[in-house]
Amino acid sequence: MNESCESHRLPETLSEQTRRYFLGRGMGVSLGAVALSLLDQTGAAVASPGEQGPGLPTLPHRPPRAKNVIFLTQSGGPSQIELFDEKPGLMKWAGQELPESVRQGQRVTTMTAKQQQLVMPSRTSFGRYGQSGATLGEWLPYHTQVADDLCFIKSMVTDEINHAPAMTKFLTGHQLAGRPSLGAWTSYGLGSENRNLPDYLVLLSRMKRASDQPLYEHYWGSGFLPSRYQGVKLRNAKDPVLYLRDPEGLPREVRRGMLDQLQEMNQLRLEQTGDPEIETRIRQYEMAWRMQTSVPELTDLSDEPESTFELYGSDSRRPGSYAANCILARRLIERGVRFVQLFHPDWDHHSRLSSWCVSRCRDTDQASAALVTDLKQRGLLDDTLVIWGGEFGRSVVGQGKWDSPEGGRDHHPRCFTMWMAGGGTKAGLTYGATDDFSFNVVENPVHVRDLHATILHLLGIDHERFTFRFQGLDYRLTGVEEAHVVHDILA
Repeated sequence: MNESCESHRLPETLSEQTRRYFLGRGMGVSLGAVALSLLDQTGAAVASPGEQGPGLPTLPHRPPRAKNVIFLTQSGGPSQIELFDEKPGLMKWAGQELPESVRQGQRVTTMTAKQQQLVMPSRTSFGRYGQSGATLGEWLPYHTQVADDLCFIKSMVTDEINHAPAMTKFLTGHQLAGRPSLGAWTSYGLGSENRNLPDYLVLLSRMKRASDQPLYEHYWGSGFLPSRYQGVKLRNAKDPVLYLRDPEGLPREVRRGMLDQLQEMNQLRLEQTGDPEIETRIRQYEMAWRMQTSVPELTDLSDEPESTFELYGSDSRRPGSYAANCILARRLIERGVRFVQLFHPDWDHHSRLSSWCVSRCRDTDQASAALVTDLKQRGLLDDTLVIWGGEFGRSVVGQGKWDSPEGGRDHHPRCFTMWMAGGGTKAGLTYGATDDFSFNVVENPVHVRDLHATILHLLGIDHERFTFRFQGLDYRLTGVEEAHVVHDILA
């Protein structure tokens, strides 16, 4: 193992004593009991001065620029050609075969492999907005109001062409399930200052129509990390967490006594085995106890002024909507939660692009811009990194009849657009460029690995030193291939 790496591992055999096991058996002190007693002494949301902070004691490696992350995940592949990447020269190529000098033999999916690769120009008009002159399509009118707060990366690249492996790589760094997600790595390394809510929370949009695109649990899973670091998914309903209330006739002190007895049994087993999943179970019971108070207060939006709902749009009053989840994300950040991830599906527009993509923009445009504005007005944007994007982009080639209202676009991994705001990123910047067909990156490519390295850097973590020992190997989010922090987008 490279001595510069800070590798963290679990015991490979039950005979190997961890510090947790040593404290439990060798000293007659229950570490879990000590931790829980500290938790029970205060109902405060943040750690008391002088106590060891959350996360690993070796982190952060450097002063962080961002303390929290809100990841606005647009599942399905938003079309950069309609939303961000203006290519007016495509009109002269309308209906013509994509030149081989552009395609260069690159793979397309089986959905379009047997059809002619005919160019479909953008279905939208574009304009330049703000002092930065950022280019935005007409389907994102509210984005134009915050253009100078955003950092656009127009040269994103990934390796996967289908949804599940592409989203898995986008969120875990590897195309196969089983690796920890970005949020889980963040929870493991940094923890959270809030004791009454999980470090990493996941909010799924409640769609007005059923989406045929699944969102798999491993997108926010902990992989080989202990399961306490996985994302906790809130329900997209009026009651985000079920069974928060104790049954009728069960006093709180009786419930507390039941949990204490259960904790004692779990603690005995933990001391015998050193199994981190037992510690996770203990923590989950205690967190559930605390969430009985913290979650109702969090999700009760009645204390929000009317101006909040006007800012985020009328749909923000509908529980589980993307707009309502954006408000919840801000409230979670205010309470010190480290990583909040929203998922909005149904950006997979193989047909009827002009109507379905417009609908997804209506779902998300106002609320996404409002979140940036809201955080900025509250003085939270400097410390909060907001990320917007999906697993890949869309192809310049039309799927179906290119000149029909039914036309759509196939998946495209070779270039797509994301944006970031706050948290140490450079506001009003457009970074990277694509060719005249929005098919290949021609300036400053940013691979998904580079994105992960940059996010960790903004959180104060050196991605090369942040590892976890599993099955004899030191794993890291960015893998073994070359990855670079994109310093040019940092403020």
